[in-house]
Amino acid sequence: MNDVGVGRGIVPEARGLLAAARRAFEGEPRVGGLLAECAGRLEQPLRVALAGQLKAGKSTLLNALVGQDIAPTDATECTRMVTWYRHGATPRVGAMSADGVRADVVVRRSPGADGLPGAHGLTFDLSALRWPAGERREVDHLAVEWPAATLSRTTIIDTPGISSLSRAVSHRTERLLAESPEDTGDTLPAADAVVYLLRRLDDADIDFLERIGTGEQGPLGVIGVVSRADEIGSGRIDALHSARDVASRFAGELERTGLCQEVIPVVGLLAFAAATLRQREFDAFEALATVPVDDLALALLSADRFARPDLPLPVPPALRAHLAARFGLFGIRLAVTLIRLGARDSSTLATELTNRSGLDELRTVLDVQFAQRADQLKAHSALTGLSRILTAHSGTAADQLLPRVRTLLADVHGFAELRLLGHLRTDELPFAPDDLTELHRLIGGTGIAPHLRLGLPPDATPAQLRAAALAAIRKWRSRAAHPLSDQFTATACRTATRSAEGVLDLLQDADAPVTPSDR
Repeated sequence: MNDVGVGRGIVPEARGLLAAARRAFEGEPRVGGLLAECAGRLEQPLRVALAGQLKAGKSTLLNALVGQDIAPTDATECTRMVTWYRHGATPRVGAMSADGVRADVVVRRSPGADGLPGAHGLTFDLSALRWPAGERREVDHLAVEWPAATLSRTTIIDTPGISSLSRAVSHRTERLLAESPEDTGDTLPAADAVVYLLRRLDDADIDFLERIGTGEQGPLGVIGVVSRADEIGSGRIDALHSARDVASRFAGELERTGLCQEVIPVVGLLAFAAATLRQREFDAFEALATVPVDDLALALLSADRFARPDLPLPVPPALRAHLAARFGLFGIRLAVTLIRLGARDSSTLATELTNRSGLDELRTVLDVQFAQRADQLKAHSALTGLSRILTAHSGTAADQLLPRVRTLLADVHGFAELRLLGHLRTDELPFAPDDLTELHRLIGGTGIAPHLRLGLPPDATPAQLRAAALAAIRKWRSRAAHPLSDQFTATACRTATRSAEGVLDLLQDADAPVTPSDR
């Protein structure tokens, strides 16, 4: 087993450990299959789970992130199932049993107003499943393959609401994401990271986030999203500003316990509608923009009122109802306002609506916190699975691997950075705001490229980068050694020092395929 850890970085070492474990269990096909699954995680797209309470808007946000209508949003049986969305050459939906047997699922689309697709998009019909050999089975989860660019980089797992009236439905999500005393060597981590949707912040949210975030073997990355943010401001044009205030409050409460790395407000309904805006819808908004401001404001007091046939509006009632279902009252008000301010075509309007929905900000956070750290997140999941397998199947030559696996899970610098990002504002550090900003940036809070970590422009010279890295090392090493620093402060400073040292190593060996988070 002397080839363990060949190559630099956490991913090559994880591959080596898994290869050594597979050799040790060559005569045990069941364990070998689990190890092969762990090894496969390193080569697959990042797995991100969407979680939250019932009607938090998970499926709507999934559609917005993908930019296509691929997830049912109506309250049908399929929304009570865990659904995996992966990239595929052609659209395909299957119902999967616990033992891996598949039955194809019929996809139906409901018609909408004025020749448009229905506001609720597609539905997965589970009423007529045809299992192989005609043997009826219980559906364990749904598997969706779709030719979407986002899914080529990320597998998205849509989960049932954790506060469902059915305990069995909620348990599907808990079993998938939260650590349990029942977890054994046969239970491997399902997700590398989690996006948790909040409409409010109550005990059920806190309890579930604690179960995800405080377990040593839970997913490292957790981002909070204040979903349906338009409802916080009662659909007013300034609703997103109100939602930002709420998100800030939620962030403060969650960061005090270190349960989320960021909390972002998003109007999921508007984000998805903007991503799929149709010319007929733009024409309707353009017509509504000609209505006097006060008259339109009265019509938009409620969705039912807006769709009333007796209102003298230049858009048919059925199409108005469609707009209300697709965009919400906030989206209609915003779209009309943007057209009045100069949005002259559907492409411009879609771009402005997407930006104001909060989706662009969320995508940026997901890129910085998840996509740029995909290798570290996947390696953490693979090593967590390996740790469970080795612990459950002790008494073999593979036992000697377990101490190194546990050391990697505890000490790899990329993992330390992610944990610190989740706790950075949990404890009050005795630093000025500028120093806190520098610390957040240095450990990769705004991106892991050297110039981003050091706060320099993209065209900074190697000499400038080296000088900044050396200055950061001296500064944070000194802070870590201060005799009055408490344990959390000293740990944070040491983490920042190692991040700066990693940047310096990169600059000294530009050809090395490693980032500071691999150290």
